[in-house]
Amino acid sequence: MPARLIRAALLALVVALPAAAEPPEAIRLGMVLEPPNLDPTAGAAAAIDEVVYANIYEGLTRFAPDGSIVPALAESWSTSADGLTWTFRLHAGVTFHDGTTFDAEDVKFSLDRARAPDSVNAQKQLFDGIREVRVIDPLTVEIELSAPNGNLPFNLAWGDAVMVAPESIGRAATEPVGTGPFRFVRWVQGDRVELERNPDYWGPAPALARATFRFIADPNAAYAAMMAGDLDGFPNFPAPETLDQFRADPRFRVVVGSTEGETILAMNHAHPALADRRVRQAIAHAINRQDIIDGAMFGQGTPIGTHFAPHHPDYLDLTDLSAHDPERAKALLAEAGVLPLRLRLFLPPPPYARRGGEIVAAQLRAVGIETEIRNIEWAQWIEQVFLGKDYDLTIVSHTEPFDIGIYARPDYYFNYDNPDLQEVMAELDVEADPAARRALVQTAQRLIAEDYANGFLFQLALVGVWDARLEGYWENAPAQANDLTAVRWAQ
Repeated sequence: MPARLIRAALLALVVALPAAAEPPEAIRLGMVLEPPNLDPTAGAAAAIDEVVYANIYEGLTRFAPDGSIVPALAESWSTSADGLTWTFRLHAGVTFHDGTTFDAEDVKFSLDRARAPDSVNAQKQLFDGIREVRVIDPLTVEIELSAPNGNLPFNLAWGDAVMVAPESIGRAATEPVGTGPFRFVRWVQGDRVELERNPDYWGPAPALARATFRFIADPNAAYAAMMAGDLDGFPNFPAPETLDQFRADPRFRVVVGSTEGETILAMNHAHPALADRRVRQAIAHAINRQDIIDGAMFGQGTPIGTHFAPHHPDYLDLTDLSAHDPERAKALLAEAGVLPLRLRLFLPPPPYARRGGEIVAAQLRAVGIETEIRNIEWAQWIEQVFLGKDYDLTIVSHTEPFDIGIYARPDYYFNYDNPDLQEVMAELDVEADPAARRALVQTAQRLIAEDYANGFLFQLALVGVWDARLEGYWENAPAQANDLTAVRWAQ
């Protein structure tokens, strides 16, 4: 064949070959629960932060994937010699998604709003020690404390402490306006929330141009959506019984990580029977944790005996205090003289609650306690259980980091009032020495375990199913977040 014909044939072959596919710029993620609103400073639902944290909203500090605290809108900070005054230096050139400037006035507005007497912030105690917030100049703010608190950067990293603006806070529940790498596009209630890349972001631009969070509560529907390619990832996958099928499929990657989610059988101490420690101890001994983990979570979960994450270096294994012992449970109930006893068990939508609740009900029935199971939606759980405290028992996973301090709050939905624990937590708030803090934390764990403050079930695992081409997502969950800032499709 003449050389010119060979060259022509080669050129035709090159033209016929498809160009290398560009990685997608969008991602579609599944979530079990739809958030009741999109304002993390005015709601307790984890699903709010799972959409907005680090994506739409940012704080002065933030949680890194390994759980450490790193700078966010504050580029640096320092403390006075007495530990009472913290000075935060802000990044320059930051704007909110509506074009308004972020500066120290917005920091003062956000923190003053969160700690105000009429604040509806679900974690208002994070701001209790703040005496005053002072604007020094547009990029410098001082926070004066009533007592030293080495945990301030940690407290300011929570989703409840993100920065908001007076110009847009009135519509934050449905049209959030933050400073983050993604801006809100739309919320199709009952279906999805859509985000897009913020072209004016002050930090490194995210690789993704668009993100959609779809709400799929039914495990079978979640499985079908992943298999059909309708979703690119499900960070907290609700059908663990199907994981082997995903593991066998090269299109997917299954990741089992850890979370901060202590899954508990919460008890309302305002109920006359549950105010009796013997009854609470009986309930704890009636529970077989491993049966719940196996039956509700298909083996995914770590038994716990107190409200503390097992992966934390200060964790104490106190599971023996509430070991499964039905005969001991029956004896304690007889001693307390509360039988016959019937309790209402409220179960929100997650599978750990609905599936686990059926198992718990059977275990309680075996020792003489009847339960009336009430399956409720998440918004009703927030309104009736969390805010209204109108319940007897409920199963829920507390996914906030290092949240044992909730047991020192008598007004929390447990209605648990333990002065000894409150004293320990008050000491912890001002203690800076690591060894002393460790001793206090372990004392707190033992106090609530020995008082059987709640039924402690298991640490929730983070079971994610992902398109195998995705990278940069969190494999563990040190906070309630689906942080998209580093997520990208492999080249």
